[in-house]
Amino acid sequence: MTQSSAVEAATEVAVFFYGSYINRDVLAEVDIDPASIEVARAHGFEIAIRPLANIVRSDHGTVYGIVTHATHAELERLYHHASAVLGGVYLPEAILVELEGNRLMPALCYISHTLDAAPADAAYVDRIVVPARQYGFPRWYLEHLESFRP
Repeated sequence: MTQSSAVEAATEVAVFFYGSYINRDVLAEVDIDPASIEVARAHGFEIAIRPLANIVRSDHGTVYGIVTHATHAELERLYHHASAVLGGVYLPEAILVELEGNRLMPALCYISHTLDAAPADAAYVDRIVVPARQYGFPRWYLEHLESFRP
């Protein structure tokens, strides 16, 4: 690896996580331990868990999640795991998220355009709902997440 590509791989970028990657235990499975996390929401999207979490554009939706910073190398490792182990191919897109205090921030967000629809696993839904409760996501949003439970 050249010095330039090593620097690029180590550069941290803002990233918005919305599914099981809001769970620190899940991130730890691929050796990612965020130094800081902020609750955020992305307007203009809706979440679905069928069987993996994914978001789709919607002119009336809002998705809650977290913003943290990760290196490109960490994100590559994380989403390689998503593809190889979970079977979901997610690609990065730049989106605008809203943080507490109505602060707006650009962030990378990984979205799949190729997931096949299937029922979610209850344990997978728990990996999202438990931290969502801990982060204080709104009740209506928690109920929406629970609606994907088989």
